[in-house]
Amino acid sequence: MFKKKILIIDDTEFMTKLISDILTGADYDVVVASDGPTGLQKVRTEKPDLVILDVVMPGMDGFEVCRILREDESNNLMPIIMLTAQENEDDKLTGLELGADDYIIKPFNSRELVSRVRNTLKRIDRNRWANPLTGLRGNIEIQAEINQRIATRQLFAVIYADLDNFKAYNDVYGFASGDRAIKLTADIIIDNVHNFGNSEDFIGHIGGDDFIIVSTPDKAEAICQGIINDFDNKIKSLYCDEDLQRGYIVTSNRQGQIMKFPLISISLAIVSNEIRELISHIQISEIAAELKKKAKTMPGSTYVKDRRKN
Repeated sequence: MFKKKILIIDDTEFMTKLISDILTGADYDVVVASDGPTGLQKVRTEKPDLVILDVVMPGMDGFEVCRILREDESNNLMPIIMLTAQENEDDKLTGLELGADDYIIKPFNSRELVSRVRNTLKRIDRNRWANPLTGLRGNIEIQAEINQRIATRQLFAVIYADLDNFKAYNDVYGFASGDRAIKLTADIIIDNVHNFGNSEDFIGHIGGDDFIIVSTPDKAEAICQGIINDFDNKIKSLYCDEDLQRGYIVTSNRQGQIMKFPLISISLAIVSNEIRELISHIQISEIAAELKKKAKTMPGSTYVKDRRKN
């Protein structure tokens, strides 16, 4: 795995050596710039994963460097940690308002520095891969989570969820309402995993109206039932009274024919290694696709559990 690269922009040789030694010892690659203009140039050439930026420097100070970096959209996801010896609330607020991600007051200990760098990088990585609508983790982290559980021979259950009749709803009510339906679904899933699952359960957003939960076999069915109960109650808030009273929406297809579609429901498929071995996320998704197809033949919201032994 590639090491994360940290750029230190500080005019003090003692401070740059101190920070470099700490971060190198924590297995980071370190690049150093002794002033603001050199630091800006090294951001372009070195493409660091994170910048540690001193506030007080001659000529161009850290605030100005931060402002210039944040004006360039290509640097939006590059985290900046401001560094100063002045325990001044105004300095903190100025740095944060300019787009800094964190602030460290000198003097600091090595554990604090490494923790702040590690946590900031972890948060940015999650933001980079997260779904922009729901904030849930995406396909790369989903695959990694499933593969990790397979590799460590854990007992697990994967729940795939998607919405029925969502396209018709999107066509009639518009994309903004469709986004609200997806966000509502995400919130319902999160609430029920917290209520009925384990603290280490994983929630991901595959894309569109497709979601995934990685839990354990003993929790999976309670999670699904909780999601269904909440969903069927809360989804009604996204419909007009007329459609609710009818129990369906009316739209036309490409041929101009009038079509009736039921209200949105949710279908869930549970795949677990409780009674058979699962060897890859691809195998799991194929099994889930079969189960979801079966679930969608049933009216309303429902879940189907894989009970086959091979």
